[in-house]
Amino acid sequence: MKCKTCGEKAVVNMTQHKLALCKEHYLEWIPQQTARFIKKYWMFGPDEKILVAVSGGKDSLSLWDILQRLGYNADGMYIGLGIDGGIGYSDESHRLTEKFASERGLKLHVVDIQKEYGQSIPELAALTLRGQGRPCSVCGVTKRHEMNRIAHDLGYDVLATGHNLDDEAAVLFGNTLNWSREYLLRQKPVLPEHDGLARKVKPLCRFYEKEMTAYAMLRGIEYIYDECPFSVGSTSIYYKELLNQLENERPGAKLTFYLNFLDAREKGFFADDVVKVIPPLFNCPTCGQPTMYEGKCSFCRMVEKVKP
Repeated sequence: MKCKTCGEKAVVNMTQHKLALCKEHYLEWIPQQTARFIKKYWMFGPDEKILVAVSGGKDSLSLWDILQRLGYNADGMYIGLGIDGGIGYSDESHRLTEKFASERGLKLHVVDIQKEYGQSIPELAALTLRGQGRPCSVCGVTKRHEMNRIAHDLGYDVLATGHNLDDEAAVLFGNTLNWSREYLLRQKPVLPEHDGLARKVKPLCRFYEKEMTAYAMLRGIEYIYDECPFSVGSTSIYYKELLNQLENERPGAKLTFYLNFLDAREKGFFADDVVKVIPPLFNCPTCGQPTMYEGKCSFCRMVEKVKP
């Protein structure tokens, strides 16, 4: 198969786009498309300070690489979760993130949850969940809080995450199955800034996971291949597997599903439900971050619960 741009041998064939590209033109195409998505969804401008949440995985490191190539002022933030899982998961992801930043002369902020709050994510989960359920909920609450805190405290305008199309489609699928209208109303590529907190954006939301894998490999980005050990058997992975079966039969199905949802939002499909479904946001009296509850936010209540 030949590259559609130059006619040389193609290394990537994107059936869903009916597009095959050689290495050179594929590595040009990904940043070009990213720039197009940034502009289309009004994510950020050239003079804004961007903080990229990096985990050591292919998506977040690739996003940081792409934004640097596009000339944006983008720094990184790594959150050490203290997860081992028999494979030294957090240590390895931290090492690869530091290596990536050091080799490119990029600024990386590192937050260690255990040093900040006295317990790692597994320890916080054990204390708060008492063996009931996975640590994922505790991890999610903690990461969101820390990303907001660091972006706010260090004066960043934008917080960028590496969520790809597979991630977004799986979340959308789960929320649609359960008709979680409040979550459907909040799912979009850009969440506006709120009470001093940075705007949240997902520049990779229209790229398939396999497209980002190809980008990372062709760019020579070393990333952690292992999934978080706590994610095994998770609902989100199950939804991804179901959507992959659909995609294999109908290439482009995931992208169509996601884009049609965004189009429905844009055309006011949910307009009548906005006031009824989305509850007002309050500000946590302890940390100041927005919360759906009057009183302390989920993170502050969790930390208070585990204090000696």
